[in-house]
This record gives sequence, structure tokens and C-alpha cells, in this order.
Amino acid sequence: MASGIAARLAPVVEMAESAEKAAAQRLGHFQGQVNLANSKLGDLENFRAEYQSQWIGRGSQGVSGQWLRSYQYFLNQLETAVSQQRQSLVWHENNLNKARETWQQTYARVEGLRKLVQRYADEARQLEDKREQKLMDELSQRLPRRDSY
Repeated sequence: MASGIAARLAPVVEMAESAEKAAAQRLGHFQGQVNLANSKLGDLENFRAEYQSQWIGRGSQGVSGQWLRSYQYFLNQLETAVSQQRQSLVWHENNLNKARETWQQTYARVEGLRKLVQRYADEARQLEDKREQKLMDELSQRLPRRDSY
């Protein structure tokens, strides 16, 4: 009986394993998105730092009002881009966290189902062992005994 239950649960376990695999792939995808967003943010921050160091070098030589306005305008655009990229990174990190939670839940479900199936398989094996032992005991009792004197 327990062996039949374990066999009937096999498709359920397979479906749960499929869902867990898909969740793991999504988790990997979102981890890649976080890495990419983080890299872009780093690139923007490095570019901003370089641009600001150019200001220091150029500013010490004296600059025109037009150059200063252009510098300020571009620096504002760069700050906006950095801010937007930070928001993008936070958004991707939230997606990653949700994907991690989903994967953890599906993984726990798979593990629970595997343990359940294993328990039913163990019960079936124990029942079969008991049946075999009982049969062996009955057979040994039916055999004529040879008493040696």
C-alpha cells in the first residue's frame, strides 16, 4: 500500500522539481540583472568622478561662463543618470529577493515531498520485510524437523 502511494506521488514530485528548476533559473536571471545594474552604476559613478576631476584641472586654468554652464548642465544630467541607475539597481534587487523567496519555497516543497515519498517507500520496504520474515517463519515451521540424537 505504502509503495503504491509513493509511486502515485512520483508525478507530483516531478512537477514540484520542474517548478523548483524554473524558480532557480529565474533566480539566476535576476542575479544577472542585479550584477549588470550594479556594473552600470559603477561605470556611471567612475565617469562622474573623472568628469569632476577634469573640472578641477580645467578650473584652475580659468574657464568661460559658457564652459561652466555646459559643465553644470552635463553634470546635472550625469547625476540624474546615476540616480536613475540606483533606482534601477534597487528595483532589480527587489526582484532578486522575490525570486529567492519563491525558489526557497519551491525548494522546501520539493524536499518535503521527497521526504514523504521516502517515508512511504521505507514503510513499504518494512512491510515487505515483515511479510518475507513471516513467510520464512511459516515455511520453517512446516518443514519436518530432523532431530539428531
